[in-house]
Amino acid sequence: MLEIIKNKVSEKIRKFENLIAETRESNNDTKSSMGDKYETGREMLQQEINNLQRQLNEALNQQNALQKITAEPLSKVQNGALVKTDKGLFYISASVGEIIVDNRKIMTVSAESPLVKAMNGLVKKQTFFINNVTQVIEEIW
Repeated sequence: MLEIIKNKVSEKIRKFENLIAETRESNNDTKSSMGDKYETGREMLQQEINNLQRQLNEALNQQNALQKITAEPLSKVQNGALVKTDKGLFYISASVGEIIVDNRKIMTVSAESPLVKAMNGLVKKQTFFINNVTQVIEEIW
């Protein structure tokens, strides 16, 4: 499961690196003598590069956080835990959306997410409350 998430984050990093390279290339291709329109277009491309760079940095931070996760079994909710509540399965690592493992849907969530903050440190059979919904922790791996 951790490898699936690491691969998704690595894929995301490659995608952002390629988009940044392509956008920089198109920025170099827009050189002309059109004056203000040229400068406006160039500024918009630079803003796009900055936005992509922020997203790339976020993905790199996710990758760094994933490197710290071990495969040891856990007994409380923390980074690296697979948590089963009465509402679903959650893997606390990096938020890369839903993954399917052994025909089971698992939602990947960041340790900074409100859900994880609400259940952080809890153990099996404890309850927590988020978004007007009470959840019970049924299992932690």
